Amino acid sequence: MSMLTLGVDDLARAVSFYRDGLGLPQLDSPPSVAFFTLNGTWLGLFNRASLAEDVGVPVGDKAAFPGFTIAHNLDSEQAVDAMMADAIAAGATEVKKPQKVFWGGYSGYFSDPDGYLWEIAHNPFVWIGPDPS
Repeated sequence: MSMLTLGVDDLARAVSFYRDGLGLPQLDSPPSVAFFTLNGTWLGLFNRASLAEDVGVPVGDKAAFPGFTIAHNLDSEQAVDAMMADAIAAGATEVKKPQKVFWGGYSGYFSDPDGYLWEIAHNPFVWIGPDPS
């Protein structure tokens, strides 16, 4: 797991809570989302309705969309496609076929056998892997 994204009702309130209240270090990000770096992973905050729209599920259906997603970032689009195929073969349900996305990366969603939503993504703007130094 590389990131947990919470769908929030009030992004400014949530940013204030995590940044100012908990002291998490906030990364530069567009105004519609907030990212915080944690020990080996990230926390993302995104408007709840926008996150549901990104996944392709109805926002009001708590069974289909509990308000968060788990993300796993990989080093290529091909790796995303391969992991999605492996997940489906292992019993996951494809929710959104991997595709180019608005933020410049490539991602898709599946739900695991218990219904938890996973985003499998390639972010060309972030190094994924061992420390390159």
